[in-house]
Amino acid sequence: MTATTKPMLETYPQPINLDRAALAGAIDALIACSEACTACADACLSEGMVAELTKCIRTNMDCADICATTARVLSRHTGYDANVSRALLEACMMACAACADECGRHADTHEHCRICATACREAERACRDLLDSMR
Repeated sequence: MTATTKPMLETYPQPINLDRAALAGAIDALIACSEACTACADACLSEGMVAELTKCIRTNMDCADICATTARVLSRHTGYDANVSRALLEACMMACAACADECGRHADTHEHCRICATACREAERACRDLLDSMR
């Protein structure tokens, strides 16, 4: 967990209708996943066989954007809409699963893809945990 996510949630002056620990875990996992996906896409662009990694790069970039956006939305609670959060979490789980699968295809050859696939699976799991706590 980052040094700021949990304390920021603890200082929110109104009630938060979510499990704060699951929420903090999801935000942190999404930020880590976004970072890993961005770094993986960049590393793929530096590989000699970049043309073979086109789908991986695209999937990384999509996942990075979706995770970052979801983390930002989950960090806001004024006027909270659970339906929006649920939809974002579901989309994020799909993006993370797709990226983990794609990076997994290259994990034996590229260590950055292995690391990224792991971060994607952790983010997917954190989203699922938060989504389950919302039901």
